[in-house]
Order: sequence, then structure tokens, then C-alpha cells
Amino acid sequence: MSEYNLPLPAMGESIAEAIIIRWLKKEGDFVKKEDILVEIATDKVNSEISSPVNGILKKKLFAPNEVAKVGNFIAILETEEKFSLEYIPIIEKRKKRFYSPLVRTIAKKEGISFYELETIEGTGEKKRITKKDILEYIRIKKRNIVIPKYNRYNNSIIQNIKNKNQKNEEIIEMDRMCRITAEHMIRSKNISAHVTSFVEADVTNIVKWREKIKDTFQKNTGEKLTLMSVFVECVVKAIKDLPMINISVNGTSIIKKRNIHIGLATALPNGNLIVPVIKNADSYNLIGLIKIINDLIKRAKSNQLKPEETQGGTYTISNIGSFGNLFGTPIIHQPQVAILAIGLIQKKLSIIETPKGDLIGIRHKIYLSHSYDHRVINGVLGGCFAKKVALYLEKFNCYTKI
Repeated sequence: MSEYNLPLPAMGESIAEAIIIRWLKKEGDFVKKEDILVEIATDKVNSEISSPVNGILKKKLFAPNEVAKVGNFIAILETEEKFSLEYIPIIEKRKKRFYSPLVRTIAKKEGISFYELETIEGTGEKKRITKKDILEYIRIKKRNIVIPKYNRYNNSIIQNIKNKNQKNEEIIEMDRMCRITAEHMIRSKNISAHVTSFVEADVTNIVKWREKIKDTFQKNTGEKLTLMSVFVECVVKAIKDLPMINISVNGTSIIKKRNIHIGLATALPNGNLIVPVIKNADSYNLIGLIKIINDLIKRAKSNQLKPEETQGGTYTISNIGSFGNLFGTPIIHQPQVAILAIGLIQKKLSIIETPKGDLIGIRHKIYLSHSYDHRVINGVLGGCFAKKVALYLEKFNCYTKI
């Protein structure tokens, strides 16, 4: 039998770590190749890691609620397949510290990974680990009761606690996603100088077009015809006209993005928020946008998104009208510099300008709330962008669509 050290795999360009949510196998269990071993979470997305070999789960190297970095070994499996040895030289090349054959033998016997060895403080020459160091580490490890450390990824269960002094109060512990969102929002407000501009748009043509063809469209394509696809299309057009909205900031440098990746802030059934991203949104026609938006939102609400599908956005849209809000002051999704909130569509009495004079009629109107980072986007650009999106919405030509 040989050992296979299971690493935490790479899950996206900007994802460096994940939390262990729960193990689906116990130590000593036999696992088949492609059996799911463990559930992990990266930022806001849960994922599963399968076994790449047939074998026995010998040791779990991370407990639930602990954070592992990409490349760390998270479990050791005993297998008849010869895989594990190939990882040893890779790890050793990354590390500067030398491990004696005796230390390696003790570590292997006790199930201590190379990553765990790196955490042990050595007292030998050049801080090398001696036999005494590793035996003392093992003694303390076996004696102590391991309590998961608090960290920003803790996946705590909501607890209802009665306060002895205030019996009418209820204390509810934030869950992991709520804590992550809270930290992200506070960090964004500390980083960016938020300013919000508001613009009203007439979307009567869009509403009437959708009402006319939505049933036939769904029957023919199996897809629900949502207005969000039109909003995304108009935002993409506005970004092409005003590309300095599609930027990020690094210190005193402005990074102008060539790709347009649109994030869609999506409310989950439990009340939390997630932002799936339409990569290269400018490469889709309207039908393509409808399909990808429906797919992303459906999988977001059923917790089936891949980690990379929530990464890399360059601009975000939030549909606050879906829960009855007219306008708001959305917080920028870092490291982006702007976000657009779309309000509730309302019927309003409006003045309609015609060649024969002004008329009063009923029109469908919405408010667009555009928050932007005043460090790099001034009021002219931020306000003009919101107005540009409104103009594209008002110029919507139903005869050239679908």
C-alpha cells in the first residue's frame, strides 16, 4: 500500500483558500475513485472534492471550519495505486527547510503532512526540526483537545439564545455568508469614496414587448423571458461608450479592463446575497444573455455555482426592484468602481412629447441608482453613464430583437 496526499485543488484565478465545511467520509472508510470526500466553501460558493483514487481514508488533515490554502494537503489516503510519491519533491522544492530522514519517518508514522511540518518551530541549526521538536509537537497535539479556531469563514449554525436579563430578546448568530458579506461591505465603504446618481428611465417599449412575446418565447425556447437581459445589454453598450467605468484601482494606478464581465447581485432563498458573473457579456446577443442569466440565477439559488463563476466581475447590476424598492444607494463590489441598482417598474402619468405637441399618458418608468468611486470617477462620468444606460433603455427597438 502507498499513500496519496490529497491537495486542495486550484478553483479559480483569484481563489487562494477555502474552508472545510464537512467530511462525507470517516477515517478508515474505503472510498472509490470519484466518491465525494469533503465539502468546501470558497468565499460564497460551496463545492465538493472527490477522491482521485481507490483507497482508504487514512487521515483528515483539516477539521471542519478550518481554512486550507490551495495546494495544501487536506487528507491522506492509502491506496495500491502509486501516486503520492510524486508530490513529495514538489513540496520540498517550495520549502527552504531541510527535514532529516528520522524526522520524515516519524512524521509519516504519525500522519503529519509536509504542510503541517512547516508549522512546527524548529530549535536546530537554521531552525531545522529535531527529533525532540517533533516528538514534543506530537505529545502536545495528542494531549490537547482541538477546538476549531474562529475565522471569517466559520459556518456557524444559527442559534436562538434566551438572554437571562432580557427575556424578550433573541440573539441570532450570523452565518458564514452573512459575515463574509458584512466584511466585504465595510471594506468597500472604507476603500471607495461612494457617490450615487439617480436617473429616471421610460421602459414602456420594453415592458410591452415582453408582455407580447413572453409566452410564445418560453414555449419555443423553454426559457423565461426576463427584463434583466435587456438591462445587461444596455449596460454593456454604455460601458463600450464610456470604458473608464470598466476599471479597477491598484494603489495610485488605474487598471482599464478590456473584458466586460457583468456581475448580477442575486438574493438567495435564505436571504443572503451572491453575485454570479457573466463573463465576456459583450459577446452575447439578447437570446444568449437570456439563457446564461437564467442558468446562473437558477444554479445560484440551488447552490450549484462553481467558485470561478462568482469571480472576476468588472461591473455589477443589482435588481432592487424585485423586492419593491424604487431606488437606493448600492455599495460597490470591490475591486470594481461602480454598481447600478435597478428599481421597481411603475406606471406613471407622464408628459409625452410629440411633433404635434405635448400629451399626457401612462408610461412605465424606473429609477436607476448608480454608485461610483469618486476617487477615480467624477460626477460627470458617473452621472453620464447612468443617463447613457437610460437612453439605451428608452431607445429599445422591439422590431430588431429576437
